[in-house]
Formats: sequence, C-alpha cells, structure tokens
Amino acid sequence: MTDKKRDDVTGTETTGHSWDGIEELNTPLPRWWLWTFYATIVWGVIYTILYPAWPLVSSASAGVLGWSTRGEVAEQIAEAEAANADLRAQLIETELAAVSDDPALQNYAVQHGAAVFRTNCSQCHGQGAAGAKGYPNLLDDAWLWGGQIEEIAYTVRHGIRNEDDPDARYSQMPAYGEIFSDEEIALIVAHVQTLDDGADPMAGEAGELWANNCAACHGEDGKGNHDLGAPNLTDAIWLYGSSEEDLTYTIVNARFGVMPAWGAFLTEDEVRAVSAYVHQLGGGEDAPAAE
Repeated sequence: MTDKKRDDVTGTETTGHSWDGIEELNTPLPRWWLWTFYATIVWGVIYTILYPAWPLVSSASAGVLGWSTRGEVAEQIAEAEAANADLRAQLIETELAAVSDDPALQNYAVQHGAAVFRTNCSQCHGQGAAGAKGYPNLLDDAWLWGGQIEEIAYTVRHGIRNEDDPDARYSQMPAYGEIFSDEEIALIVAHVQTLDDGADPMAGEAGELWANNCAACHGEDGKGNHDLGAPNLTDAIWLYGSSEEDLTYTIVNARFGVMPAWGAFLTEDEVRAVSAYVHQLGGGEDAPAAE
C-alpha cells in the first residue's frame, strides 16, 4: 500500500484529483460540525418516537406523547365553542328580529355568520356578497323571496327549487318560447326594457301581453311578488342581465335557479348567524310595523 500524497504547503493528504495543476485536499470536517450532525441524527430518532411520524396504512404512528397538531386545533375549537356556548344558546332562543336589540348578541351573530358565509356561501355570492350573473347580490335591497331576517333564514334553511327539501321555496316561470310567437317575444322584450324607466307595464302595444301573461306573478305594476319569488322589473336590477339577448333567452327558455337547503348542513345557530350577517349587509328589510 502506497502512502497518499500530501500537500507541500499544508501537509494535508490529497484526494488524487487534480485540475490544471491544482490538487484537491482531503481536509477533515470540523469536529464541531461532525458533533452537530450526529446530534441532529439523535434528535431525529427521538422525535420519531415522541411525535407522529411514520406513515401507516390508514393513519400514522401516534408517538409516545400522543400529541398532534390536529388534536391541538380540536382543543382550541372546543375551548372557543365552550366560551361562546351561552351566546350560541341565546341566539337559538331569541327571536331573529330581536337579535339586533342586544349589541353583544348581534356582534356574535354577525361575526359567526361572516365565517359561515365565507365557508359556505361565498362560492356563489362572492366573498363580498355582491353576487354575479345568476347569483343574487346580497348588498342591495332587491329580494326575490323577501329581505326580512325571518324570510332570509327560511331561504337559507330550506333553499330554493332544490329536490332535497320539501319546504324549499319554489316557483317556475313558463318558457314562453312555446307560447309566444317570435314577434310577441321581441315585443315583450322591448316592453320589459322600458319598465326601469318608469313605463306603465299595462300600457303600450305589449300591455295586453303583459296583462294576460306576466301580471299574475310580476304584478300589474311590475314590482314583483315575494311570495312567488317573482322579481321586480322596474328597479334596473337584473339577475340574469337586461340586454336584448339576455331577456330573450329568459323569456323563451325561462330561468330555474337552485339554492341548496343549508338546514341539512348547518346547525341552527349557524343558520341564524348567517341570516343575521346577510340581513345587516345593507339591503335587509325591516319587519313591518305593528298596526
């Protein structure tokens, strides 16, 4: 066995690699670095024993300490729920119209409802509740089924035109493409476009068409009917658009928007909380004054 070559300047062994006359030294690692490296190995072994680490078929090793981040989160959630238990019970027991009379309860309902809304409702109505084409804007005062807090809660609980809840709100506009001629469709489209400028729905060339086909749901004045989910056509707020193309499609084919029955997925306090949140966004209607 031959002795390894040593560098003349440092006296350190070389690896035998040389580039352009420059030889690579086989310099030992610093002792402090080696001990640190060994310590991390020991720490890693101890960690896998104490904490969840090794993947199994359907779970992972629990660790000697039995601790997990999921367990910690569950404990924190349980603590928060326990802290709000009294307010939650009060929210369930209080009439919805009276929730706003209690500032602490109203604040809890709005904050709780905002979280419920962001988790379950924002996918359709948007993070800011401004809606989109085909999805109602919850910030304005245009309500298909009523904007009083009890009406909002009913809509949230049972949904609209779904097949899961027998108490879902339900209405259906006829597809007038099977009833009207092309000329009549064009006439009623043009007529509807004038209503947000204050035109009389019962007047004009299309007045008879309106009276015989539209007034039963939208009213002789065109202001809609909450009981039927018929929109107000005089307020310049259009769920599916007000262009000639959009209105023609609506009249020819009708629309059939569906909302899930959230009562099957949310707890009673969550239904009430999100109703309170939506009601206070700006467009909620007050209950009529008692006579």
